[in-house]
Amino acid sequence: MPPILSLRHYNHDQIIHSHEHTQLVFGLRGQLDFEIDGQGSRVQQQLLAVVPSDARHACGSAEGSLCLVADIPNWDWLRQRLGHHADSAHRLLERPAALRLSPTQSQLVGWLAASPINDPIISEQGAALLLASLASGCEPADRQYPLPLTALHAYVDRHLSHPLEVRDLARVAGLSVQRFHARFASETGFTPQEFVRLRRLHQGRELLISTHLAVGEIAARVGYASQSAFTAALNRHYGLTPRAVRREARDKSRE
Repeated sequence: MPPILSLRHYNHDQIIHSHEHTQLVFGLRGQLDFEIDGQGSRVQQQLLAVVPSDARHACGSAEGSLCLVADIPNWDWLRQRLGHHADSAHRLLERPAALRLSPTQSQLVGWLAASPINDPIISEQGAALLLASLASGCEPADRQYPLPLTALHAYVDRHLSHPLEVRDLARVAGLSVQRFHARFASETGFTPQEFVRLRRLHQGRELLISTHLAVGEIAARVGYASQSAFTAALNRHYGLTPRAVRREARDKSRE
């Protein structure tokens, strides 16, 4: 039997498959986008994905990632190795999940990743120790963690001149597109597309007020294909043309 634990590098080449054994994927470095039976998540440091047996899953990493992977043999192995932890471990492994490690569990994962896990004895006993720890308690990855709105604002503002898609923002938040869209609307009251549009207009208005850049240059900087498109959007939202925005700002400065 091959070692239960292994280190694996993932890249932008998407992997789509299923297998008869249950698998745990622990993030060590980088970010791995994961989808299991339609449920999206992100595997990175302190997070893991539970892939039940026969579950169809897809994964890929745009910038590369390193993970510790545990290929769990079967129920008999759990009973033999985990003792009274076996039932709890079995419940943990029977459905897809994205989980967050405690600091102690994260240290254990790091220690195992640095160990000679190609040795079958170290691999098997290390996997048993890790599973026993997880069976004692592990919380869902998204519990009590709101969306990283500050990071999302910063990402959008840095990329306003480029096309922005919901999947780009979902990647920042570590969620699938569907889950991100629902949570973003719930937490902010806006759809992601509305949020991006408002940031474009806000930044465009600020540039009109604070710089002498040509309107066409400002339009390009905030992601509009043309000066006329930017002017029309600005007028719809603020009821002002670019010239009127600048005139209003000059008038206020003289008061």
